[in-house]
Amino acid sequence: MARMPIRKTLRTAAVDDAEQIADVLAHAFDDDPMMAWFFPDAASRAEGLARYFATIFTRQYGRYGVCERTDAGVSFWVSPEGQDKAVPDAETLRELEDILGDRAGLFREAVAAAAEHGPKEPHWYLAVVGADPTARGRGHGAALLRSGPARADAAGLPVYLESSKESNLPFYEHFGFTVLAEARLPHGGPAVWAMRRAPRTPDAV
Repeated sequence: MARMPIRKTLRTAAVDDAEQIADVLAHAFDDDPMMAWFFPDAASRAEGLARYFATIFTRQYGRYGVCERTDAGVSFWVSPEGQDKAVPDAETLRELEDILGDRAGLFREAVAAAAEHGPKEPHWYLAVVGADPTARGRGHGAALLRSGPARADAAGLPVYLESSKESNLPFYEHFGFTVLAEARLPHGGPAVWAMRRAPRTPDAV
């Protein structure tokens, strides 16, 4: 029987997609330095990452963000209006701390450190983007990265993201992002690069 093609057509992610989304992102972030720091046990990392991404999708970004997917990739965007709402509430934090176990304290400090250095101007925020490694190079990431900036451009706003994987920086730069700063997470954590994409007018695209 012929295998079904993996489509890179962009579509809105629904709550019913949570299991597939969590699986895609668990594979996508398995070798991410920050996620490996939060989930240091390689044997249980995939399970922990799947639980983590399912939680933030169903409780945060799926409610207050713009979540999109292809067959092998996922992105979570947050508009300026949604950013106060997308902050995890107490119940979500308890779920995340249960998932992270003894790394929960590191996670809290990392989130707090990132918040201190977050942009003050109105902006769109790319919270998560990832593609299954088996489908990389097939245009899934590119499809996911066009949508949010188009919305930001229409509103005349910049887009921000943080990357903890240095090898991904050229990919983001290809889409107009520039590095603003490099920071080290507390307690010997990995480096994180803050990036910004300036708004573009139609003539500049």
